[in-house]
Amino acid sequence: MNLEFVGDGPALLVSNSQRVLAVADLHLGIESDLAQHGLHFPSRSKERLERLERCVDETDPDLLLILGDIKHAIPFTTRQEYQEIPDVITKLRTLVPLQVVPGNHDAGIERFFLSDEILPREGVVIDGTGYVHGHMYPDNSLAGRLIVAGHHHPLVSLRDEVGCALRSPAYVFAPLDEGCLGFAGKGTLQGGTTRILFMPAFNELSGYDLLRTVREPFSPLSRCMRSELAEVFLPDGTFIGPLSALEEYGTDQEP
Repeated sequence: MNLEFVGDGPALLVSNSQRVLAVADLHLGIESDLAQHGLHFPSRSKERLERLERCVDETDPDLLLILGDIKHAIPFTTRQEYQEIPDVITKLRTLVPLQVVPGNHDAGIERFFLSDEILPREGVVIDGTGYVHGHMYPDNSLAGRLIVAGHHHPLVSLRDEVGCALRSPAYVFAPLDEGCLGFAGKGTLQGGTTRILFMPAFNELSGYDLLRTVREPFSPLSRCMRSELAEVFLPDGTFIGPLSALEEYGTDQEP
């Protein structure tokens, strides 16, 4: 298995016998929600689609796999989402076969997809790799594998002595506590240690500080991550270092 970080996404190409291009957390329609909170942005769904098209053109995948939260509003579907999501999905279908693991924001998403494009919410194994959105306990079939997940929108801040030098989406890689997940004994049967790779959000307006997630985990996967062994990467695959080093310097403090 080979992993290729596509920085223009962020997107992840997982290559084995298939080439699977994974993206997470498009959150189409987020602008409508932000407007209700006094933050007004024109819709960027067209720009996100163009960015996703470039990722597909660059990687030539066999499958585009969207790891949940296609839409933003919960529990309902907004007018913006009704207007924009069908055009995005129709365009993507002309480029590559696609499937989606529904996320916690995706109530009613079935109306936009074909039945065989919707995968189980508890996750799925494709070509030896596990994929989930990340808000639920994963299916037992994912034990002992690399699990690629969305939902957490990891964001990292790197500071020097004079202030914030970089604030960026990030990938987080770590082993998982299999007993915590209810996988005890199952990982060995599958052939190895269960590991997690949290993907950054594709939506550029979505981000959640990584160190806050460690302190206040909000999903089974983040609660069961062995953070003392976690490593952090930028969207282009640049290795930042162990998460423990970021915790030491408290890089999530506001400027």
